[in-house]
Amino acid sequence: MSTLTLRGDGGGAVVVIGHSSPVRWAAPEGPWTEPDLHLFPQDGHRYEIVDGSLHVTPPLDSPHETAVEALITTLRGAAPEGWWVCDRLGIELGASNLIPDVTVLRPYSSGAIWADPADVALVVEVETAASRRYDRLLKPALYADAGIASYWRVVPEPEAVLHVYELGPGGYGPARTIQGADLVKVDAPFPVRVAPSTWM
Repeated sequence: MSTLTLRGDGGGAVVVIGHSSPVRWAAPEGPWTEPDLHLFPQDGHRYEIVDGSLHVTPPLDSPHETAVEALITTLRGAAPEGWWVCDRLGIELGASNLIPDVTVLRPYSSGAIWADPADVALVVEVETAASRRYDRLLKPALYADAGIASYWRVVPEPEAVLHVYELGPGGYGPARTIQGADLVKVDAPFPVRVAPSTWM
């Protein structure tokens, strides 16, 4: 069997043994950095970096993916010319690299592979059982520290509920909680009408 070792700028390694063996990797000697993320397989897991530490979310289920697709359709349908609504576009936040479920970019954004927080008007996370604390506590704190104006959190089950947060002096504060099939207008990042229960 042959052995192949790949190494990124951060010092992490991926080792492949033979053709049928699983991919294995070793942690870098120091903090995890963005180049290390390119070493991981495209296996449905979400690999992110939080202050130099690796965070892995397991593959997502059908209700989650259905809600994400519906959100993208809703936001793209309302987006003014020049705005971008992106599926899992990563954001570089200093020593952290996060991948929201949905990212809305302002007009004239840089178009970089990892978005600059200054270009981001809204991030949306759709909760799962595995990501609940991450989406409620850690990720919004990092998004707020980076100055991203709006954060949405969707709880998809048993009936979809949208929690809208706006950035204030002390971080995100709850602005609205929306549920049901009736269209409700939200003003930021641009005027859009949402009906969370139709997303599932």
